[in-house]
Amino acid sequence: MAALLLYLTRHSYLHKGQSWELIVVVPVVYTLFISLGVLGPSEVEVSSICEERKMNVAHGLAWSFYVGYLQLVLPSLGKSIDSFRASHRNSFWGQGPQKLLILIPLNTNISHKLEDEDNYIQFYDSLPNSQLDRAGIQGRVYKHSVYRVQDENGKAHDCAVEYATPLLTLYRMSQDRRAGFGESERRQQVLLFYRTLQDILEQSQECRNRYRLILLKDEHQDDPHFLSKTILKHLEQQNKEEFCVNPAAPQQETKNPVQMGDWHNPEEISREPTLMISLERPQPLRGPVEDTDIHYRAT
Repeated sequence: MAALLLYLTRHSYLHKGQSWELIVVVPVVYTLFISLGVLGPSEVEVSSICEERKMNVAHGLAWSFYVGYLQLVLPSLGKSIDSFRASHRNSFWGQGPQKLLILIPLNTNISHKLEDEDNYIQFYDSLPNSQLDRAGIQGRVYKHSVYRVQDENGKAHDCAVEYATPLLTLYRMSQDRRAGFGESERRQQVLLFYRTLQDILEQSQECRNRYRLILLKDEHQDDPHFLSKTILKHLEQQNKEEFCVNPAAPQQETKNPVQMGDWHNPEEISREPTLMISLERPQPLRGPVEDTDIHYRAT
């Protein structure tokens, strides 16, 4: 671009000794073209960059996890939890919104049994199985495990929690030289997987309010109860998200009646709103009357 501008303006600039203005003109024009997308990378270049950085791996795993698993099991999660609570009277399941807790560790350190990582977590039972005909498999079984998590005071809490299974694929790929990415690239893949899956689930009507993604960082790996504390923290936040919308009784609403001057009427506050229709004929509109002695009464 500098050479082209120099060639086109050589008669005007070089004659007057103003060729230094190209130093200002070229960056300004280049920045303008970049902002307008004229000099942006082509589709082939974008595909090449994504392939070199292995960005398509996490993106594909997130979509596969959603389409092949979460979209199938999350819509029926509420019924499974209700059936479980009805058959387990001794369960310590909270009263808040019941969701599937999905653990996503940055280091892809996944244990097949959560009790192996934290002795405050114990396997309790499994939710009722869901059976679907999938890809030629008749009655394919999908199941969720219920774990009992104990806090520091010894109080138990039940919840459905599991790891995101595609992270096992990322871990195996990082151990294979043919995959072409190491530990640092694997962490980037986990973050990309988390963001992509979060964006997919937030736009899914079937899975809304039925899941909770928990990103596990590495700062507290020396704490033997880090996993149980993290799960309990999210359960506490989950219970705070529950809002009771049950209408209160009229007697309860009239305890603090609204007062305006010397007038108050509790019955007007507790009464259900009704549609009032007047049977009188409409009256013609009257113009403004300048008379301060007239008192208007409410009809």
